[in-house]
Amino acid sequence: MNTTALILMVIVQITVISITGYFFYRVLTIPPRQEPDSYDENDDVPR
Repeated sequence: MNTTALILMVIVQITVISITGYFFYRVLTIPPRQEPDSYDENDDVPR
């Protein structure tokens, strides 16, 4: 393997690992959604 191919391979691997790590971080640090307190608040039909 020549030097150019090795440099390209390392750059691509670092890029893919960085993007993957960034999205894992985003998924693990999102705040939880507020859940309604009762079952009636989930209904779309008014009573």
